[in-house]
Amino acid sequence: MIRIPVLAFCCVAAQVVAIQAAAQPTQNTAQADPVLPSYATLAGDVVGAPLIIDARIAEVSPIKSADAPNVKPGRGRVYIEADVLALIRGTNALPARISYVAEIPLNARGKLPKLKKQRVVLFAGPVAARADQIQLTGLDGQLAWSADLDAQVRGITKDVLAADAPPAITGIGNTFHVPGSLPGEGETQVFLQTSTGTPVSLQILRRPGEQTRWSVSLGDIVDNGAGPPKPATLLWYRLACGLPREIPAESLSAEEPANAAAARADYALVLRELGPCT
Repeated sequence: MIRIPVLAFCCVAAQVVAIQAAAQPTQNTAQADPVLPSYATLAGDVVGAPLIIDARIAEVSPIKSADAPNVKPGRGRVYIEADVLALIRGTNALPARISYVAEIPLNARGKLPKLKKQRVVLFAGPVAARADQIQLTGLDGQLAWSADLDAQVRGITKDVLAADAPPAITGIGNTFHVPGSLPGEGETQVFLQTSTGTPVSLQILRRPGEQTRWSVSLGDIVDNGAGPPKPATLLWYRLACGLPREIPAESLSAEEPANAAAARADYALVLRELGPCT
């Protein structure tokens, strides 16, 4: 009978455990929650969706290529039936089961992934005279549910529906620059046009030897102390994703060339500090 030293057995066991541990991260990665879209993407989804639904997919029926023209490469069109778990946004009650058409990204093998029983968040609109059907508002109107996604979508929805929600920016109105008494000193005011007619304005203050400060005011009262909006908020989204890339010439028609140039430079600073709408 061959005896294996205890020390050798322990080393073999340790190697087995190490191999198993090395393989574990791959398994965990596959089971991890999907990466959240950016705040701007989710805000755009919420703003554009009369219906936001928490649902679980019950049945999936692939639609043949002949019946699914103009499908984007790398996607497949399917007809889905889903059970409604909660209505996050919507004015009318939905039936327990709804149906819709979706274009789903194919997997690495060029096949449709398994969707049955998957929990999803849907951004959609109603279908006339068909309470049991919806239409997704975009190509990615169906997102895999996660607790973080659910919380962020509900938070944005609450902000969008609030009575004091910042309105969508539709353009730029009058813009003025007033030079100060010292070189490099001045203030620019940019009055914005909005979808609701609610006054929104930008104020940019320059002082010699100080960092340029800017703020946004909602309403008729200009508040230079309000400061810029916090990132990943609805007000930030309205500005970062709604402001034109430059001030139109007609908004500065009453300004002298030097003042107009200063106003454009101040406005460019605001755009830089807001960052891209990503």
